[in-house]
Amino acid sequence: MLRRLLAATVTVAAVGFSAVQAAPTQAVVPQAAGAVFPSEIVKQDFPDPDVFQQDGTWYAYSTNTEWHVPVATAASAEGPWTTRGEAMPGGPSAAWAKPGRTWAPDVHPNSDGTYTLTYTAWHEQSDKQCIGVATATAPLGPFTPVGTEPLICPLDLGGAIDANTFVDRDGTRYLVWKNDGNAIGKPSTLWLTKTTDNGTKLVGADKALLSSNGIAEAPDIVQRDSRYLLFFSTNGYNDCNYQTTYATATSLTGPWTIQQRPLLTTQSFDGNVCGPGGADVVGDKVFMHGWVNGSRHLYVGDVGWANDWPVVRGSRVRTEAESGQLNHCVLRENSAGASGGKAVGYIDFADSWVENRVFAPVAGGYTLHVGYANGSQGTASHTLSINGTSQGSVSYPFTGWNQWRQSSVPVTLRAGWNTVRLGKGTLYTEVDYLELQ
Repeated sequence: MLRRLLAATVTVAAVGFSAVQAAPTQAVVPQAAGAVFPSEIVKQDFPDPDVFQQDGTWYAYSTNTEWHVPVATAASAEGPWTTRGEAMPGGPSAAWAKPGRTWAPDVHPNSDGTYTLTYTAWHEQSDKQCIGVATATAPLGPFTPVGTEPLICPLDLGGAIDANTFVDRDGTRYLVWKNDGNAIGKPSTLWLTKTTDNGTKLVGADKALLSSNGIAEAPDIVQRDSRYLLFFSTNGYNDCNYQTTYATATSLTGPWTIQQRPLLTTQSFDGNVCGPGGADVVGDKVFMHGWVNGSRHLYVGDVGWANDWPVVRGSRVRTEAESGQLNHCVLRENSAGASGGKAVGYIDFADSWVENRVFAPVAGGYTLHVGYANGSQGTASHTLSINGTSQGSVSYPFTGWNQWRQSSVPVTLRAGWNTVRLGKGTLYTEVDYLELQ
């Protein structure tokens, strides 16, 4: 038979949820716009961004282009952005560095009204990269280098790059940075070092956070109520394989656990940002660069926090269908080829449905991708409701059983958590997962 026979009516409910709920309200289906991807806000080379907001103005700094430390400003995160030129007109410290490879600036406003710039520069004596520091009395500069030696320069580990300031809730200030092991064929480690005097001096020993035989760089630490998050980039920056991932810990010193799925990839954005990396998370915004015709342009996207886990608008987030509530349908174990090896089947009756929760960083249009297999010898469908209100249906072209494909529909979501219910439509389809984008 084309359809698997169901011997008995089965009701399954996820632990902690009621198995029977009211039917979705039938209403006019809202017009949904679909996924919204990060905006390209500086359409020229502006790599390794560092961004902060102060007194109604956004400031962004980047790796050297025609300037040692380019700076741009805007009245809002989405722009329009205006490049202001050079933030460190004298270049890196002439006492130990030479111009030409001034990378990954980090600018932090200090409580005394000054600003500290931590930068990576070309160490003249060793030809490696090391970290220096500069200060200014205004965010646009001019920044003046401090001291006659690098702030961080472990030459035996390949030098140091990509310093980023983190201030814990108790006021303790740190730099998180990378030893440039990739430059000498050694592992790279992300380190944490305590600082004082507005970040111009180091205190105590360096603490290793994560190590990698590959590329792990551009660290950025964010503190949430239940955890710390360490964002970093992997792979080479000069193509679409560059990406942003993250690790979590309940203590700043670890242990840190790298998450299974990267947060930002070319694929998760459906190619709308190529090689999203160098991410800087600022409140409910995430800034990143993307590879565009041989240079790295600046992008900004919305980020939300689902129980302190990051969700970026436009980047796919997968939810396994079997993790939700099931009513008058069946969890199919050992579903060959399905994500996680499981799927939801026999959504065959008027009161059959599977319901999952998804998180939207902001209200508006998204795309819902449903992984499915349809062996009905024709196009099947499920009814679709969001938060109890109909948003039409999802259609599934024929695939054959255990031949998993994906069907996509635009949806409108509210900010925060939303419930997505798939119910009995036409013919028969099994559901593998939901991906929100």
